[in-house]
Amino acid sequence: MTSPTPSRIVVVGASAAGLTAAETLRREGFTGRLTLVGEERHAPYDRPPLSKQVLKGDWEPDRLALRPPQATEALDAEWLLGRRAVALDVEGRGVELSDGTRLPYDGLVIATGVRPRRLPFAHELAGVHVLRDLEDALALRDALSSTPSVVVVGAGFLGAEAAAVARELGCAVTLVDPLDAPMVRQLGPVVAARVAALHREHGVDLRCGTGVVGSTDDRGRIAGVRLSDGTEVRAEAVLVAIGSAPAVDWLADSGLPLGDGVLCDEFCQAAPGVVAAGDVASWLHPVHGRIRVEHRMNATEQGMAAARTLLGQRVPFAPVPYFWTDQYDVKIQAYGRPSQDADFAVTTGDPAAGPFAGVYGEDGRTTAAVTWNMPREARVLRARVVERAPWPLPAAATRG
Repeated sequence: MTSPTPSRIVVVGASAAGLTAAETLRREGFTGRLTLVGEERHAPYDRPPLSKQVLKGDWEPDRLALRPPQATEALDAEWLLGRRAVALDVEGRGVELSDGTRLPYDGLVIATGVRPRRLPFAHELAGVHVLRDLEDALALRDALSSTPSVVVVGAGFLGAEAAAVARELGCAVTLVDPLDAPMVRQLGPVVAARVAALHREHGVDLRCGTGVVGSTDDRGRIAGVRLSDGTEVRAEAVLVAIGSAPAVDWLADSGLPLGDGVLCDEFCQAAPGVVAAGDVASWLHPVHGRIRVEHRMNATEQGMAAARTLLGQRVPFAPVPYFWTDQYDVKIQAYGRPSQDADFAVTTGDPAAGPFAGVYGEDGRTTAAVTWNMPREARVLRARVVERAPWPLPAAATRG
């Protein structure tokens, strides 16, 4: 039995996933009342440049807008920016906002994204930063303008990108992570070792295999961090980039299934009339099982899929995950779900000498591909991932 088409849709989260969902609703013929709620006061903007172009000073905030004003106006939507959703009543179909407003709905898109994780200490000190939104990026950019000694805690995507920018700005940079190499969870040890070499080549003091256990301060300002190996690193600025947690606190008493995000089915649906999209959504991928993806392309694609589900178009959301990162003069692109436990084989080039490409394999199938400054090869290898080509490759695979 097909659910009736909703007449009042609320989108909570006014970034890439929420905006794309709203656009898709209109494009697919939804003519009812459409409301977008955003915790930030800004119109929807792009987040990946925050840790690159904005942080480096190459872009100003006005370049981040996802759409020109006339495009958002054409949505014929009510925009409630600078307001936070604080509660959801699934049975009564209403969203409560921080200013006391209650928004009734018969269709709801949850696209609230993630919040940065924090250390259990030091965040009250001046000079300690996180990097999630525009204000965070501008504050850190201002701090880096005096070329301070910088410690970046966490060597995942965000930490590695920010460390690269800080070095390019002339800062002394120490990059700390308890794992063996930067981005090893995302790329496996072979490619992660090349990322480590890249940062060392650019003068980063890379401290892998050790964690941060404490801090020192000077009259309320960060002065250094203490590491688990017993050493202390001087720091005039610290960026904490230890990952993110889905922004689901406002859903605690809603009755929605929660875990690592909002738990959805293969159609991005969490409950009748409720869908989720973007970083906050954990859904059943037909190939990869239950996953949650914190990447820009997924936010756009999932926003579209979730909107179509609300309108009765029940098609499983089964993308080939894609992500990229820019560090110094290197662009790394990946398709699929690379794993540090997968086999890895280089297909083109040499990781020790320059541009290269490779594929990952598990359980007899090709599961992912990665390229280092080889964008054309990335598109070629994507086909192997889509086809789940047999593994191993004719050439001997390297453990990676």
